Amino acid sequence: MSTLPSDPSTGAAVKAADRAHVFHSWSAQGLIDPLPIAGAEGSYFWDYDGNRYLDFSSQLVNTNIGHQHPKVVAAIQEQAGKLCTLAPGFAVDVRSEAARLIAERTPGDLDKIFFTNGGAEAVENAVRMARLHTGRPKVLSTYRSYHGATAAAINLTGDPRRWPSDNASAGVVHFWGPFLYRSPFHAENEAQECERALAHLEQTIAFEGPQSIAAIILETIPGTAGIMTPPPGYLAGVREICDRHGIVFILDEVMAGFGRTGHWFAADHFGVTPDLLTFAKGVNSGYVPLGGVAISAEIAATFDQRPYPGGLTYSGHPLACASAVATINAMAEERIVENAAEIGETVIGPALREIAERHPSVGEVRGLGVFWALDLVRNKETREPLVPYNAAGADNAPMAEFAAACKRGGLWPFVNMNRTHVVPACTITEAEAKEGLAALDAALTVADAHTV
Repeated sequence: MSTLPSDPSTGAAVKAADRAHVFHSWSAQGLIDPLPIAGAEGSYFWDYDGNRYLDFSSQLVNTNIGHQHPKVVAAIQEQAGKLCTLAPGFAVDVRSEAARLIAERTPGDLDKIFFTNGGAEAVENAVRMARLHTGRPKVLSTYRSYHGATAAAINLTGDPRRWPSDNASAGVVHFWGPFLYRSPFHAENEAQECERALAHLEQTIAFEGPQSIAAIILETIPGTAGIMTPPPGYLAGVREICDRHGIVFILDEVMAGFGRTGHWFAADHFGVTPDLLTFAKGVNSGYVPLGGVAISAEIAATFDQRPYPGGLTYSGHPLACASAVATINAMAEERIVENAAEIGETVIGPALREIAERHPSVGEVRGLGVFWALDLVRNKETREPLVPYNAAGADNAPMAEFAAACKRGGLWPFVNMNRTHVVPACTITEAEAKEGLAALDAALTVADAHTV
């Protein structure tokens, strides 16, 4: 592990203040031990004890341009000196420019941008728009998905984080999306998985009543749930089903958007244009909270003479929009999206496939760009996950041991259930990627010890 100058007394004070006053998300407050962070730059961050970590998580898969990009920091500083905040009802140069730059890159006619503070609020508003546009109540989403933690978004979510907040009255219906490695359709190849997944969706719609369904929302490539790239033809098939039944098609690109997959948006890989597209995270690498909905001309027209009943005090916040403008321009000027594609194709993908051959704990490698997952198993033949679904405590020990081994090796991993995701910044260099992959390779020997 790389080491830097240490200041343990300051680190202890930071931790004590955190423990005294900060209430952390998704956590049992008495069981967590947050690491105090002293600083970050590029692909790395470090603690007060002088330990430096290569960030293979991009924090929450959002620092797409890395930590402390100087052009974005400067843009925030400049905007703060000019105009820190203004209500959403005014026209502001930096807000309009951020919207223009985003609209230039979204697929099709998604040319109007509604700004939010993050991804969950983007999903909330996209669903509201769909319901108002269609006059229908229901929304369909997949199991193995995550759409946010606000009221509608958490009900749309398909993973266990939904369970404590699922009131079963949000008008949400879940269905199975395609995932060949753990196929719910007993498919033997991608073509079968696509065909059977679409048939399952058609049947779900038929039994729910197509006239009652406002929208289908999908993560273009599911993120936290496992980075399962849909088979060829699936998203186009969903688009056709939506068109046939007058259902709004929403793509959630909160995690997959803005270079993560090697394109500006993951939808670009599949040639599909949704009616609404949600974004956040990579739009400005999380430097200031920002998200939004890109809206088709048809849905935008619904609200030409009819007020849209939604808004936020900080919608299109000038500091956030300035950071988005700087981020998008830097990504274009520095070919950051192209770097993500190249690193994924020439470095990360080949290395992960080699790692899978060496380690009995690696059942499948999947992904593209800087958006990869390793599905860890107890047995490659049976594909039994390394830990049970939603494991905790002693049941999760193999994954906890693996994550600890990564950190000892100077690598900060993204771990969820029986998977580890390789999701570094889109700016990662070949040397940095190889450094992280070597640390991952070493740590997987800990997971191997739990295979049979």
